[in-house]
Amino acid sequence: MDVGAVLAATPVLLPLIIVLGILVRIVSKGPILFRQERVGHLGQRFMCFKFRTMFVNADTNIHHGHLDHLMDSDTPLVKMDTKGDPRIIPFGKLLRAAGLDELPQLINVLRGEMSLVGPRPCLPYEYNKYKQWQKERFNTLPGLTGLWQVCGKNKTTFTEMIRLDIRYARTKTIWLDLKVLLKTFPAIVAQVLESRERREQKSFSNLDTTPASNLSEGAVRQ
Repeated sequence: MDVGAVLAATPVLLPLIIVLGILVRIVSKGPILFRQERVGHLGQRFMCFKFRTMFVNADTNIHHGHLDHLMDSDTPLVKMDTKGDPRIIPFGKLLRAAGLDELPQLINVLRGEMSLVGPRPCLPYEYNKYKQWQKERFNTLPGLTGLWQVCGKNKTTFTEMIRLDIRYARTKTIWLDLKVLLKTFPAIVAQVLESRERREQKSFSNLDTTPASNLSEGAVRQ
């Protein structure tokens, strides 16, 4: 089903992938694709493909600290993007919010390393921190989308994400996959709108905290 769906969608997706690749090359120097080792089915490691949305040689230690905090706390899985991440290239936030940066993972699907539906493939250092019961989520192939992605995603905690992934691994069927796929597009639209709303709120917040003297100076210069 995975391979058939990818091949059927190729006439539509291929032009989009080409356009996005050109966009990445125009706005930032460096490779179009970002390759990163991820952990998949039964703990096996593979090279995961994505569109590069960060500047070359960006510091990853910041993300490690952010992820450690999310894994050890009971807070929602909010990306660093929403708080402002200077490592992200122009248009990178939009690509990440819409999930378009993950389109090259169709290569991983064709190679049998991923499925269209399944848990999010995690990083090796993240896998090393998993408790034994949490590793049950690796009893199925990782996916481009999944039960967690359409059940709140950024509003869920790390533990809730793990439980949703395990629930999928235990109960997956073709019908469940189709249900998740149908819910994916509305979930992406909601996520993009939510991301836009947060950016607008941040802009208003920055205006509210701007000293009155600076505003008056700006008015005089105008």
